[in-house]
Amino acid sequence: MKLKKINEDLKQTLIDNGLTEANAMQQETFSTIKSGADCIIVAPKGSGKTTTIVINVIQQLVKEGEQSPRALIIVEDKAKVLAMAELFEKYGKHTDLNVYGVHDKGDMEYDKNFVSGGVDVLIGTPNKLSDMFTTAGFNVNRLKMFILDDADPILKLRHETRIMRISNSIVRTQRIIFTEQLSDRIDSLADKMMTEPFLFEIDEEDEEDEEDEEGEEE
Repeated sequence: MKLKKINEDLKQTLIDNGLTEANAMQQETFSTIKSGADCIIVAPKGSGKTTTIVINVIQQLVKEGEQSPRALIIVEDKAKVLAMAELFEKYGKHTDLNVYGVHDKGDMEYDKNFVSGGVDVLIGTPNKLSDMFTTAGFNVNRLKMFILDDADPILKLRHETRIMRISNSIVRTQRIIFTEQLSDRIDSLADKMMTEPFLFEIDEEDEEDEEDEEGEEE
């Protein structure tokens, strides 16, 4: 896994799990995300957006710990909450990161008490996170990364207000949007909450080239 200045323990964990080569998206975005800049990353379905999120969050947070969340990740539904949490467990074995996922079907009081006890990474659905931040008033002063995964279906469900409510409670953080395609809704959201974001557009040809190279290596 050749990414510039990647944490060596993370690199070895990825290799141990079969990720020996970074794909096009990971190669193009890693340094910029690591710099802390706001980003919009456009890539097709199946291009490894979730894996890219997990790799970058672990890279950013692995060296330090806080009582309050340092990465907040908004995903579409319960299934995606569980899938992302599973990836953090898989690729973050060398860390002490406390990762927790919340969704609409979970118990609100239990979730709030758990998060209040201290988590590094909080993953959740727009409805649940918005309700939690409104009623619990979590400390977001240490938040380093605010990430929206697969923005297309989330915005189609008209969650902009909930996302902005959470974003507006955060004074300063890195904001990253992952999406399959740009749209007026995504442009509008980015204008409201991001500062001069870098735009990365990974097309299907880039991903096919990566797959061809992997096939040849096999």
